Amino acid sequence: MIFESFPVGPLGCNTTILGDKNTGEAIVVDPGDEAPRIFGKLQAHGLTVRQILITHAHIDHIGSAVALKELTGAPIYLNENDLPLLASMAQQAAWLGMAPPKTAPPDERLTPGQVVGLPAYQATVLHTPGHTQGSICLHFAADNLLIAGDTLFAGSIGRTDLPGGNYEQIIESLHSRLLKLPDATRVIAGHGPATTIGMERKSNPFLQQR
Repeated sequence: MIFESFPVGPLGCNTTILGDKNTGEAIVVDPGDEAPRIFGKLQAHGLTVRQILITHAHIDHIGSAVALKELTGAPIYLNENDLPLLASMAQQAAWLGMAPPKTAPPDERLTPGQVVGLPAYQATVLHTPGHTQGSICLHFAADNLLIAGDTLFAGSIGRTDLPGGNYEQIIESLHSRLLKLPDATRVIAGHGPATTIGMERKSNPFLQQR
């Protein structure tokens, strides 16, 4: 496996590249900004992108998706419940004092239980509403890996005070979906350091409230 996760843009969204060195194929998760930099990393590894997967439609996670699609030809995947957020991209940009990025409807809809990724590295889509209504996580069960977007962070959870957010809903998503995963599952959060399900189960204050 070729694996890189690195922060991009002013809000430090973690963009993830996951590639198969045997086939030269890759997926990119949450290209929030800096599409040329992401594309350069793909070129350095000799990878061809097959899917651009978006965990939710906040500008810092989806802002460079169309730009990366134009560079790679890869389709963009997004859960349909976040289409209203996609339509509000100009407003999101205004909140941050940024120019709005180019957007387009997703090529494919991410649905609960759907299998995405590469033949050798397959992920199941977990619908985890709460941070946004269309938030999803990607569970690579065979690799003990979860790409969590902004649903779960090291020591915290996604904020719920923005449009589409719901605190009770994110807590339910965490307990009914993510805390059912094995403790050894490595978690790549949407921002900040990686963690594990076991560490968050034990010490995350938001997960001790039930």
